[in-house]
Amino acid sequence: MLSRQFVRENPETVREALQNKGVDVDLDRILKVDEEWRELKSRGDDLRHERNEVSSRIGELKQAGDEAAAQEAIERSQELKAELQDVEERADELEAELEAALLELPQIPDESVPVGADESENVERRRELFDDVRDLPTDVEPHYDLGEKLGILEFDRAAKVSGGGFYFAMGQGAQLEHALVQFMLDVHREQGYRDVFPPLPVASRSMEGTGQFPKFTEDAYRIEGSNDEPYDEDDLWLLPTAEVPVTNLHREEILLSEDLPLKYQAYSPNFRQEAGEHGTETRGIVRVHQFNKVEMVNFVRPEESDERFEGLLDEAEEVLRRLELPYRILEMCTGDLGFTQAKKYDIEVWAPADDMPEGPDRGGRWLEVSSVSNFEDFQARRADIKYREEHHESAEHLHTLNGSGLAVPRIVVAILEYYQNPDGTVTVPEALRPYMGGMERIEGHDPVGESALGSDD
Repeated sequence: MLSRQFVRENPETVREALQNKGVDVDLDRILKVDEEWRELKSRGDDLRHERNEVSSRIGELKQAGDEAAAQEAIERSQELKAELQDVEERADELEAELEAALLELPQIPDESVPVGADESENVERRRELFDDVRDLPTDVEPHYDLGEKLGILEFDRAAKVSGGGFYFAMGQGAQLEHALVQFMLDVHREQGYRDVFPPLPVASRSMEGTGQFPKFTEDAYRIEGSNDEPYDEDDLWLLPTAEVPVTNLHREEILLSEDLPLKYQAYSPNFRQEAGEHGTETRGIVRVHQFNKVEMVNFVRPEESDERFEGLLDEAEEVLRRLELPYRILEMCTGDLGFTQAKKYDIEVWAPADDMPEGPDRGGRWLEVSSVSNFEDFQARRADIKYREEHHESAEHLHTLNGSGLAVPRIVVAILEYYQNPDGTVTVPEALRPYMGGMERIEGHDPVGESALGSDD
């Protein structure tokens, strides 16, 4: 979150950030509440000072035998006590209102971020492995059709079990997901990451710490029975991303400079209702309510965060380089930057199925598989994560960064489409073969059940 001092001293910077990020918050109201709160705090200090003086005088007056003046001082002390109580109660009300309002203010974009209204104004920085793509079938079959033909993706049965927006990965499809997760974890271990296996339920206060709440509760799955109230700090939610528990791992802690940078990676299933995304992807596994992902979270000194941001991008890209999947890097403009980020890159992999015309000139489409974000001290302030250079020095908020390394289902989509062969099989990327028992091709499985029988049987 932004500090109240920053908001107070830089209202036009905050106002510009609100406009550029497209966030509607009544900043004037926040400034007015802050001003009234400061006036009350000052008035409270004056009342306490006067009451202390009056209390000291009561004893002196009694000792001098001036009972009338002493009684007058006692009455004045009681008046001051009552007024002080009113002032403190109102100040507490305003402080609670101010803290809640500050949670609604987004991060200030880095000055290098391009200004733009929405995703159409994001800037493509580069493409990798795209100039020399492998030979593809004349008509690349979409992953959902191919996956069902091969018997490695089940959608109807998943809908029967869990409803729409879920899928079964079967046989070699499940092997592929497991292989990708383990492959990604191994790549990032080489890069110096420490493994974390986090709890899947997370409390509301943890979601607030990383900035998902209070604005985005509609996308989260609340665990019923965690609290009787519709929204409470002790509610439990299924995590939408491992960013939440891993960042909050050090909530309300002070780290030492010698501990930094801290680099954690976490595999987890993730759960999102995608409340605002209806109709964008209704088939396949591009947009589902449960998906696997490996997440990288970094804690760094402020002066190192820009360099670490670029390093984090490279670490996420390494997965795609080894899988030899074409991809591109987009820099988010202010209007598509997100509530918590100061700067963000998206990594998008190329999936060449020809029924998706919005992609590059070769057909297909780009799928986001990682968002690499620098939050600067925004999350650290919300979660109160600090560091100090030495034990005797004062503590300050550190910087947090994260990036997916990567989102597994969309990599499955890219592999099924990019490594598709004319005979309907799928070549396993060479880097993945050791994780799939040496398998070179995904050839699929025979269907199961009466529905697999022909009409003559």
